[in-house]
Amino acid sequence: MTKVVTFGEVMLRLATPSYLRFSQAGEYTATFGGGEANVAVSLAGYGIATEFVTRMPDNDIARCCLGELRKHGVGTSHVVYGGDRLGIYFLETGAVARPSKVIYDRAHSAVSEIRPGMVDWEKAFEGASWFHWTGITPAISQGAADTCLEAIRTANRMGIPVSVDLNYRKNLWKYGKTAGEVMPALVEGCDLILGNEEDAEKVFGIKPEGFDAAATGGRVDSARFESVCRRLMERFPRARKAVVTLRGSVNANHNTWSGVLWNGQELIEAPTYDITHIVDRVGGGDSFMGGLIYGLLAYRDDRRALAFAVAASALKHTIYGDFNLATVAEVENLMKGDASGRVVR
Repeated sequence: MTKVVTFGEVMLRLATPSYLRFSQAGEYTATFGGGEANVAVSLAGYGIATEFVTRMPDNDIARCCLGELRKHGVGTSHVVYGGDRLGIYFLETGAVARPSKVIYDRAHSAVSEIRPGMVDWEKAFEGASWFHWTGITPAISQGAADTCLEAIRTANRMGIPVSVDLNYRKNLWKYGKTAGEVMPALVEGCDLILGNEEDAEKVFGIKPEGFDAAATGGRVDSARFESVCRRLMERFPRARKAVVTLRGSVNANHNTWSGVLWNGQELIEAPTYDITHIVDRVGGGDSFMGGLIYGLLAYRDDRRALAFAVAASALKHTIYGDFNLATVAEVENLMKGDASGRVVR
């Protein structure tokens, strides 16, 4: 049986409704989300057994979060308890020329105070086919970074493939270490590396020539990123695949979306989707990663797996909240070209 384990922080998400600014909002819509939890929800929706590992306080808000994860089929039997609070993030959804804003309130969260030895990784990885983490987790605290490294080394020892989404967040690296200092030791243990147009540059100084993510005009030249993928795999020789998501931003509501995968032999390019009316782009990269893991496990074909990942993430942009609730059938229909949006009845 295929089983994917993810590790990271899940947070309470408080979002302003109806494109209101923080200064206008009299109420917030409460949901939950976080990079690795989002990936687990995607995979559970595709029928893959999942386990999400984290540390949570033993209180009603955490129990509500766990109930939400379980509702979507995510396993939580290896969650460890302790600490005083669940992290929070506030979201102001942008429109047209006004970008979205995120404010984190996750200092001293339960998972930020995790330490090596708190999780029995060998037990958590029993029967696992894959382990996934993101660059957000080691950005939270030194303890989270050390625990992530502990997990990666255990997975390596047990022969479990490891993937990382570099996910650079400048507002999180505040405990005295930079991403460039911490991330290399963790990424060295990864078999697949994913990043967006800027992650490799921000973390490792690897960038495509002449590219400005803020000035794409909705068009991203995928060929520019072959060199990025090659250089990532040269620096981290364990990696067998390097993947870059390609977002062309026309405005906050209109993006183009695609991706490329380098497997050491060829650069595979996915179709490009023109997403003209974005409902919620938060979690878009996580939905891509969930789709990619599913595609690689289910199809054993890089080209089809990449196509599934991009289509899955295109659908996520139409779904409110962090979680991608698209089904395999819906993703495969979009892959076949059915983008009509006609009523199904």
